Amino acid sequence: MSLVALDLALRGAGVALLLVLAAVLLRDVRGALAGRLAAALAIGTAAHALTSGVGVTTAFSVWHAPLIALSTGNVVVLWLFARALFDDAFSMRWWHGLVWIAVTAFSFVNCLWIAPAASVRVSVVAVNLLALGFVALALIQTVSNWSADLVEGRRRLRLFIVTAAVVYGGLNAVMQIVVSGAEASVIAYTLNAALLAAVTAAIVLAMVRISVDDLFPVSIVVAQPVAAAAAKTVPETSAADQKLVDALLRLMADERVYRQENLTIGTLATKLGIPEYRLRRLINQRLGYRNFNTFLNNHRIAEAKAALADPTQAEVPVITIAMDAGFQSLGPFNRAFKETTGVTPSEYRRGRASAA
Repeated sequence: MSLVALDLALRGAGVALLLVLAAVLLRDVRGALAGRLAAALAIGTAAHALTSGVGVTTAFSVWHAPLIALSTGNVVVLWLFARALFDDAFSMRWWHGLVWIAVTAFSFVNCLWIAPAASVRVSVVAVNLLALGFVALALIQTVSNWSADLVEGRRRLRLFIVTAAVVYGGLNAVMQIVVSGAEASVIAYTLNAALLAAVTAAIVLAMVRISVDDLFPVSIVVAQPVAAAAAKTVPETSAADQKLVDALLRLMADERVYRQENLTIGTLATKLGIPEYRLRRLINQRLGYRNFNTFLNNHRIAEAKAALADPTQAEVPVITIAMDAGFQSLGPFNRAFKETTGVTPSEYRRGRASAA
């Protein structure tokens, strides 16, 4: 088989896998934002597989422009996918769509008018520098809150998925920028197609090894009342696990360790004398939390609610109450409080005062 035929075969296999993956995601997890974004990412990557080439310096044909634009806009989808996958509280905003439209439109205009009028090589470099920016944003999102994830299987798998996508997207963009047309060859095209097919196959195989509900939950309980969390029971759990849960809740209720600055799950596990993975499992499976920061904030907000409802603390500034409860600044406190209660801290205080 010639390299040209191999290149076409690899691209065809990659496109087929990606379209099947998109169809399965839309069928099974379209109710989850991360699931819909994953399907969009797969479709955009299929467009990339159809149009990608290393060291392209010839003019773009008209029929390529929409596919290339869709492929370029896919880096925005990658960034949003990483956000949705790593942050259970993330929701799409209108301006996210505008960012995708702007990047896609720029790529389309670039293909049809900017590149022919100026330099195709400069055009390719500009588009791929833009792509690298969004790949970097996705990577930052992957690293920034990965450690707070309490769903261990999802934690490992989603890191693999996003890292694989980031590595391929980053390497492809760098190759497009560095490799000139004279240096490009059929070998480079084939290696690019082989890498894309391998990454796609690995992601598909990895996704079948974890519960869809863990990876793409349709509904998320961002925070639970502390009492409800403490009362939650799971069948067939050991007495040792129950003792650890009781000890954990005592640390939170009596010692108020959630007030500690930069408290990590590793530090909390050390206080309990257990491995970090076991504490993750207990908080997730016994108390129902998917994120460690949500677990801490739930206790902090419970303390803040009590203080805001206390008539003797009516003159205490909201920021003082937030800091005493363990928040480091007013902005995150206000956001977390409203996500939990549906009102701002000031509104909550006024409502409690009028009800008294």
